[in-house]
Amino acid sequence: MIPDLALCRFQHGDDLPRLGLIADDRLYDLTALESPDYATLEGWLLSASGQVEEALDKLEGIPKRAPALCSVRRLLDEKAEPHLVAPIDTQEVWACGVTYEMSREARKRESEEPTVYGRVYDAPRPEVFFKATPHRVVGPGEAVAIRADSNWDVPESELTLLLTPNKEIVGFTVGNDMSSRNIEGENPLYLPQAKIYNRCCALGPVVRLVGRLDPLKLAVRCVIYREGKVAFEGETNTSKMHRPLSDMVEYLGRCNSFPTGVFMLTGTGVVPPDDFTLQSGDVVEITIEKLGTLRNPVIEMSIF
Repeated sequence: MIPDLALCRFQHGDDLPRLGLIADDRLYDLTALESPDYATLEGWLLSASGQVEEALDKLEGIPKRAPALCSVRRLLDEKAEPHLVAPIDTQEVWACGVTYEMSREARKRESEEPTVYGRVYDAPRPEVFFKATPHRVVGPGEAVAIRADSNWDVPESELTLLLTPNKEIVGFTVGNDMSSRNIEGENPLYLPQAKIYNRCCALGPVVRLVGRLDPLKLAVRCVIYREGKVAFEGETNTSKMHRPLSDMVEYLGRCNSFPTGVFMLTGTGVVPPDDFTLQSGDVVEITIEKLGTLRNPVIEMSIF
């Protein structure tokens, strides 16, 4: 399932990725319009900053003046071209942690400093941390990674916001915040090593634009397959999120700037049991209601 009125990035073979609009079950090539506002995701975010409603209205009018490139069904066919790639070009990815009660309890169990997570869950200031640069992010069908120096690794299924340089929410996508639980649990100061490495984050399949959608009433489901069988499945709902999205965005933007926009993961409420760890060859499938399904195989990332 692909939501209507969404932005995506797509690619023909080895050609450079292009910016696309999905509307009425069709893909429109925005880059082909030869306008700096539509050439890239960065260009569109810059043009939308400070005038989101106007920018969205212009996108809604594009199907009336541009031909469709192909159907969404063809876009989702793994054997056909074009194919979807990660919906990110120059943006950073940041994240908020311990935003669900389940996440708080899981972090307390894994950590040698458990009180840290209880305090941050109840504190006015959220946990906000840097997650990934664009080259560390993968898209639909690409492999996410577990670290070779970790022995307890999990995916984290997260509603992800897309913000303009003016820090306005313009869209939502599915995010996978890969995490090495034993590294973070050994010492909270090891959080960057547990979270930031090559292939540590997946985004996609598309970015649903803001509109008639309540982001805090969405079902979230994570399924992990091992040798073709379900090894784990769990679900939650974004209504269980402990913090308002506006608070997370406000703290993210304090004393900070994002000249080309930014993605922000909002925390996970789906946590595999403590005796579960990802293995190379697993497949992670995360579905968020009305946003689509993000599916990624798992590989092990070597130390060097």
